[in-house]
Amino acid sequence: MPRTTDPELREFIRRLPKTETHLHIEGGLPLNLLREVRPDEPEPESWAHDFKYRDFAHFEQQLLTWGFAFYTSPEQYYRSARQQFEQHLALGVRYVECSFASGVSEFGGINAKEIFQAIKEAAPAGLEVRVFMGIHHSGCGEKMRHVIEDSLTWDGFAGVDLHGPEDLPIEPWTAEIWAAARAVGKYTKAHAGEFLGADFVRRILEETGAQRIQHGIRSVEDPALVRLLAISGITLDVCPISNAKLVPGVTLENHPIRELVDAGVKVTVNTDDPISFGNNLIDDYEALFHARGFTRAELKQLARNGLEVALVDESTRASWLAELDAISV
Repeated sequence: MPRTTDPELREFIRRLPKTETHLHIEGGLPLNLLREVRPDEPEPESWAHDFKYRDFAHFEQQLLTWGFAFYTSPEQYYRSARQQFEQHLALGVRYVECSFASGVSEFGGINAKEIFQAIKEAAPAGLEVRVFMGIHHSGCGEKMRHVIEDSLTWDGFAGVDLHGPEDLPIEPWTAEIWAAARAVGKYTKAHAGEFLGADFVRRILEETGAQRIQHGIRSVEDPALVRLLAISGITLDVCPISNAKLVPGVTLENHPIRELVDAGVKVTVNTDDPISFGNNLIDDYEALFHARGFTRAELKQLARNGLEVALVDESTRASWLAELDAISV
């Protein structure tokens, strides 16, 4: 949670029509649902504002333990997604892009298409939801290849997102699947530039053609890449509180989002894995105000960025932007 809270500021942020374009459904598991299967689960220590994970493996193991305990059927996905989406509505969110981990299907034995359908059906009235499949760097083996290829035919399926530790190899199938997805009108994203540097972000863009980067904060280390991102309009879906609690050397006070925005890079604000970080979307916006000096006008622009990249028709987008423009700072 942010170190400082301001109820009036939080109400201003709540009223902004916002998007959440970097949400892992497994990582958004509400604590009350987790306690149904782990009744003695305490409030996670990682919810403390000054908490820092030891490394990615520490974070991943904790999240996998929780996720595999709860997500045992499509119905469990529906219940969790429904509660998450209803909270988003209460926070003024109009649009959500979420991903589910293909590994739950591979190792948990749940039909991936049924997971997708359960999440899609959980979207309440008033909230536009787009569902992606998150595929691990090594997640397209013999068992999953046909599932991933079949997903590109699913009606209403948004696209694919590359997940997992960045230091694992980018296998040849990745570029093939990402190109195949775009060929049939699906959208492609990839996690990069969270733990590895700007060179990895550039490599992901060149090899996969990802249309949006999840995190991407270490792009700031290469001015030429920053210029490329700014000129091309490639958006970074940034998660400030997540980064501060997970990425070595990153705090809210030195988070690179300020330098990226000042350099003209388009970024959005998101939560990533709220069960792991104890945050909601208003917390992340407020943290930028207090820790990185974002003005209300700049917070409004960050909300605009999300509306501009949302995968919706132009009349819907225009309605949201008009609502945003009517809010004074």
